[in-house]
Amino acid sequence: MKMLQLAYANLKEHFLTTSLSVMLLSIGVGMVSFIVTVSGQLNDRFNRDIRGIDMVVGAKGSPLQLILSAVYQIDNPTGNIPLSEVSKIQRHPLVKYSIPLSYGDSYQGFRIVGTDTLYLSHFKAKFREGKPWQKSMEVVLGSTVAARLELNLGDHFHGTHGFEKEGQEHEEKRYSVVGILEPTGTVADRLILTSTESVWDIHHHEEAHDESAEHHEESAQITALLVKFKNPMGMMQLPRFINEKTSMQAALPAIEINRLYELMGIGFSTLQTIGILIMIIAALSVFISLLNSLKERKYELALMRSLGASPAKLFALVIQESLLLCLAGYVFGIILGRIAIMTLSSFGEEQFHFSVSQSGVSAVEIWLLPLTLGVGLVAAIIPAIRAYRSDISTILRNE
Repeated sequence: MKMLQLAYANLKEHFLTTSLSVMLLSIGVGMVSFIVTVSGQLNDRFNRDIRGIDMVVGAKGSPLQLILSAVYQIDNPTGNIPLSEVSKIQRHPLVKYSIPLSYGDSYQGFRIVGTDTLYLSHFKAKFREGKPWQKSMEVVLGSTVAARLELNLGDHFHGTHGFEKEGQEHEEKRYSVVGILEPTGTVADRLILTSTESVWDIHHHEEAHDESAEHHEESAQITALLVKFKNPMGMMQLPRFINEKTSMQAALPAIEINRLYELMGIGFSTLQTIGILIMIIAALSVFISLLNSLKERKYELALMRSLGASPAKLFALVIQESLLLCLAGYVFGIILGRIAIMTLSSFGEEQFHFSVSQSGVSAVEIWLLPLTLGVGLVAAIIPAIRAYRSDISTILRNE
């Protein structure tokens, strides 16, 4: 215990160099913790949302934009597609099931999505309160929406055109809340779900609907179609058919998200490499700091030897100084990483209603502790050996 106190006192004695080493280690640990935590949670979230969706059909444009808008609801749609063409895809023998999506409005920044109740089944959504919509203008709220907007069953609201909070309100019709979902951990938590007819009605498709079924079929549009194939033959035939023979485009989520991962992965890998490089620089800083400290303290060490301290104790003293320094760097680094995650989470919640969880101790933080202490141990080995081999008679004779 006394040796530990002595190691702490030595670090305090060299406050400036100690602070520099702790700061470098903190930045390195914080960056690695931040990158690994955020990339891991993004991957989990993306994989949960995309599970069970083999193909997305939408208007011509960017396939990645179509996936981001139709599956994750974080981008603008590429346009609308005619229901008459969509119906042919839905009836195709290779399609197991399909889910239509219609949107273009929001409420307080949360998207209003017109679909059918199969969307709820697809994400295994259970009702905390209420029931599914039965008619036009009835809505079911995702758990995040209900919590953030403090809406309850029976409440009413007017939708806003577009996805911005400041958009123009549809004052002629209002939505009624008939159901609230339990958390699913998917995109459904962040959506206001209603029937496709609600979206058509509020955008003045009602007249077309009343004229005749045939006219309705020709004029009605949806925004996208989520498709699940019966077997792998669907994957081989339908996307090419849709892209070449129709006015729509088919995008495969697995391919587009892998492409997105590659783009994001380059950024994450770069930042992670920078974090590890900073930790290596921090190790060099610790190494130089300990060496300089030994030069300044050679008479102090010689005095300790003359008072009975063994070479092993001097070795342990240097090692403890390094480990204390690295432990401080680890603690401050974890705090720094969590501050960065809170900042990103706040931004993501505001822009995309996506937050990064940081409750409890993560696996990343656990394995970073031995890694950081290992860095300190390696940096302290040579100075510790020099302390171990210090010759009392030579030091005192030089004096």
